[in-house]
Amino acid sequence: MQYVLIIHEVEAYPAWKAIFDQAADLRKQAGEISYQLLRYDNDANKIVYFSVWSSLDKARRFFGSPELVEIRRKAGIKAPDFIYLQEIERGVL
Repeated sequence: MQYVLIIHEVEAYPAWKAIFDQAADLRKQAGEISYQLLRYDNDANKIVYFSVWSSLDKARRFFGSPELVEIRRKAGIKAPDFIYLQEIERGVL
């Protein structure tokens, strides 16, 4: 599996979430399979976005595209940190 972990601060979660939801079709067409949103326990505007992708190359192209740069600006995202990951093991305890 191919994963993308993004950690970023947003100006206001409700505004960011509305734009995030509007981009669902774009994300799906780009190769996103599923996602999970988390927030810091002590800061509702510090968001962790963990997603599964069909290809890390597609994810890199998508997140680096001018269209996404503009969407991030409109969504009030501050200094996102992108981490591209490949699964090496999975287990259940």
